[in-house]
Amino acid sequence: MKIYQIDSSARKEGSTSRALAKKLLNKIKKPNDTVVYRDLNDEMVFVSGLTESGMNIDKKDQNENHKKMFELSNKLVKELKESDIIIISAPIYNYGPPATLKAWSDLAARVGETFKFKPNGRREGLLKNKRAYLVITSGGTKLNSKEDFLTPWLKFILNFFGIEKVDVVSADQMALDYERSIQNAEKQIDNLN
Repeated sequence: MKIYQIDSSARKEGSTSRALAKKLLNKIKKPNDTVVYRDLNDEMVFVSGLTESGMNIDKKDQNENHKKMFELSNKLVKELKESDIIIISAPIYNYGPPATLKAWSDLAARVGETFKFKPNGRREGLLKNKRAYLVITSGGTKLNSKEDFLTPWLKFILNFFGIEKVDVVSADQMALDYERSIQNAEKQIDNLN
């Protein structure tokens, strides 16, 4: 199996979401599994300067920024397509996703690669038979509350790509009771199959 681990916290050191994702990886990784790791803070660009919708710009019309954007997009799509299991760790920032995670989703959403349009206009995800684990942390936001715009959005994006098996590990409201939040998250990891 190939495991694709994605960290999105702006914190490199002392990040709870990164630490929990590492524990989760150690729990599910088998001896022969390979891991592809991506830290979204190391290399991320934002979709900009498009001349048409759908991340489609003729090669002859691409400037240097476009070329860099498509090069990274191609890498991200390849990593997703080649993975069997995806682990995404993300803190809730101002009730939503980190900017780098939103940028990742924009670059990974490619017609004909991660999704397609059917004749009736509906979309179909092309990344079938994959499993995703989300590690979500927050200071004060309760997971799946009306203030949590990260968890439902990220599940929707993965479903949009065709990934329907999505498990969530959460350490939410850490500002209220850090120890309890961490213990609950570790228990969730221990109980995963």
